[in-house]
Amino acid sequence: MEQFDTIVIGSGVGGLATAICLARAGQSVLVLEQHYVPGGWGHSFTLGGQRFSPGVHYVGLLDEGQSTNELYKGLGIANDLVFFRMNKDGYEHCTINHETIDLPIGIDRLEKSLSIRFPKETKNIKKYLLLVRNVNLELQLIPKLRGLWQKITVPFRTKHFGKFALFSLKRVVDWHIKDPLLKAILNIQCGDHGLAPGQACFPVHCSVMAHYFDGGFYPMGGGSGIIKAMTNALKRNGGTLRVKQSVQQIIIENKKAVGVTLLDGQQIFAKNIVSNADPSTTYLKMVGAEHLSKKLNKKLAQTKYSITTLILFLTLDMDVTQAGIDSGNIWMMRDEDLDLHFNELMTQDSAEGAEFPALFMSCTTLKDPSSFNGRYHNFEVVTYANYANLKDFNQMEDHHGVAYQIFKEKIINKFMNNIEQVIPGAKQHIVQVALGTPKTNEYYINSTNGNIYGTEKTLNQVGPFSYKNKSEIEQLFLCGASTLSHGVGGATHSGIAAAAAILGCKADDLLIKDDRQKLRIYDAEDAESWPDWVNTKRSDKKRRFKNPVV
Repeated sequence: MEQFDTIVIGSGVGGLATAICLARAGQSVLVLEQHYVPGGWGHSFTLGGQRFSPGVHYVGLLDEGQSTNELYKGLGIANDLVFFRMNKDGYEHCTINHETIDLPIGIDRLEKSLSIRFPKETKNIKKYLLLVRNVNLELQLIPKLRGLWQKITVPFRTKHFGKFALFSLKRVVDWHIKDPLLKAILNIQCGDHGLAPGQACFPVHCSVMAHYFDGGFYPMGGGSGIIKAMTNALKRNGGTLRVKQSVQQIIIENKKAVGVTLLDGQQIFAKNIVSNADPSTTYLKMVGAEHLSKKLNKKLAQTKYSITTLILFLTLDMDVTQAGIDSGNIWMMRDEDLDLHFNELMTQDSAEGAEFPALFMSCTTLKDPSSFNGRYHNFEVVTYANYANLKDFNQMEDHHGVAYQIFKEKIINKFMNNIEQVIPGAKQHIVQVALGTPKTNEYYINSTNGNIYGTEKTLNQVGPFSYKNKSEIEQLFLCGASTLSHGVGGATHSGIAAAAAILGCKADDLLIKDDRQKLRIYDAEDAESWPDWVNTKRSDKKRRFKNPVV
């Protein structure tokens, strides 16, 4: 029987961060992944020779000295990463009712840009953006407070957070902003946490907005660029990663987690078990309700999972820059009523209608210039869906039947109708198109009901009400989007927190300072900023595309 210090179930960025930290601390670590490639939502795949990343669309706070930059340095993976800075003048393009308003990098530039477009709201814009920044700063400060005096003075240190924490995003925005279009622009990044303004927790939205105040960055190689750097770091430190290893059960003995049972019946034992799976999958499917307290069973029964998606993977044979496409993301909304859009997407049949009321769209071959073959451009286009709308396919062992294919064709046509509004003639230049559904998310990511952000980020499921890294079962730990936070950065930090809980130290202790680590960042829009090897990669791709090996 195999024995390890720690087994990590799932190779998302949270699970890999845990494994790296423990391996560096001298533990024998085994990471088990049910998919045939590692990465969870961070993985990439190829379709017709073109790469797509379903879960990683951009990352924030990557400039020197900022938190994500320090995170990658501290994990010892910065030297293996390259990022491209997205359009400085519009890393987000808000296309609402056929008008496009860009979000530039820098809170001061954003304030100036919005004030020019909405001069009557100038004072309100300044006040609101300052509030968002302060609430986020105070939110980040809370877990760092130490000692009696700091804890006593929490109300004074976090006055903005305390005043608005209990209110929805919609309510706070309505208090500060009058113009409906401006409200929609300020709320548009709701897509990054998956809740309509009327449901969204205001501090969570502040955290998302602040994460991107200084712009968005895209990893070279897509999400797999980050995963490759993390798996290499794990192996360098003696850790082991195995794919196509589905964990069926966490072995519990005397109220302790002692090992796992795989699908083929093999048992592997460890002193610690870390699950990067959803809490419901971890506790109810792999542990079993009979091993849980009444309190935890009740919490699981009340847990709601975040929104799920329909995602289009599209390759076009045309110069999309002629249609104004660049490295910035596009958030397309039919009009200013984001709450109505969410409601439509959640209550109506996804396959009905001619187009979607809201979607997210990005061109990865412009965000990652090294991936462009000189002719084809790749797009990932996402909208939200209600898992219940797939009721006809949910209970089928093999849902890839005729009805499912018809459903997918209708969805693809709706997406293309939206895309035509941004890229006229796109339908006539399709090289390949594929659709990911909530069933796809379940199959490849093993996410509950195909969710994309772990638990739903409502007030009663975040912060102190989220799932803890250390579980009530001895030697069982959790990481991932349902614990500390979601997103690439949040999930990675959750993994470090899980490792710290195992090692009995602070998370900051596991981020090792190393002056040799340096993140390479280039401007996606400025070819002059690219090193020679980026141009060499592009040339190689062009040559292979023109002269394919038969």
